[in-house]
Amino acid sequence: IVEDTTLHSLFLGNPGTGKTTVARILGNILFQKGVINQKKFIEVSRSNLVGGYQGQTALKTREVLESALGGVLFIDEAYSLVEHWEGGYGDEAINTIVQEMENNREDTVVIFAGYPKQMEEFFSRNPGLRSRVPFQLSFHDYGVEELLKITALEAERYGFALAPEAEEAIRKLAAPCAKEQGFGNGRFCRNLVENALLSYAQRVYGAEEGDETNAAQDFVLRAEDFTAPDVQAAAKKAVIGFQPCAA
Repeated sequence: IVEDTTLHSLFLGNPGTGKTTVARILGNILFQKGVINQKKFIEVSRSNLVGGYQGQTALKTREVLESALGGVLFIDEAYSLVEHWEGGYGDEAINTIVQEMENNREDTVVIFAGYPKQMEEFFSRNPGLRSRVPFQLSFHDYGVEELLKITALEAERYGFALAPEAEEAIRKLAAPCAKEQGFGNGRFCRNLVENALLSYAQRVYGAEEGDETNAAQDFVLRAEDFTAPDVQAAAKKAVIGFQPCAA
């Protein structure tokens, strides 16, 4: 191990690109290699750092940093600490983080995560912050084929497979959505599967008695089970399961 090596890092990427997952994996690797002495991963956001009155924020932030000693501290959406005015509770938290990072640079790895544009403003709030974070990793948005693979893995996690025609339906849904601002990447895939499971449940269990389309359980998601995100919330309003008898 190289003495006095600082491994504080910046993870840049849009939502659902795997920043938290990679941070956890990195923490395990650093522990296995003896870089950190505890298998500890502390994930926090603004609510864990900022207090409700003057002076409380520094105390809360210091306690969080102390709880992560010997491990990894992952500050998600770190840009949320930036406020529209200077000298607020967010700045108090940032200043305390910088101080504690310096005091414990050999004992804790701090990883900041957030969107690229917003994190630029975050680092501008304290002149000593950027110099203390030597490593940067960018997480790019997923392509359509990658989104299809993630969707298949999410479905498999629930014990389902994708029908061949469903794969093409997913491609058609993902292509335009992936171009929208704030696209959720992996979260989009997870939501897609969760809504498809509801559609599957209605298709298999919710059909009227005697309906020939009421297929047997095959645990295969079809193209018809996948809908565009803008209509998912309003879709499938039919009752699943027991229905009241007519009087």
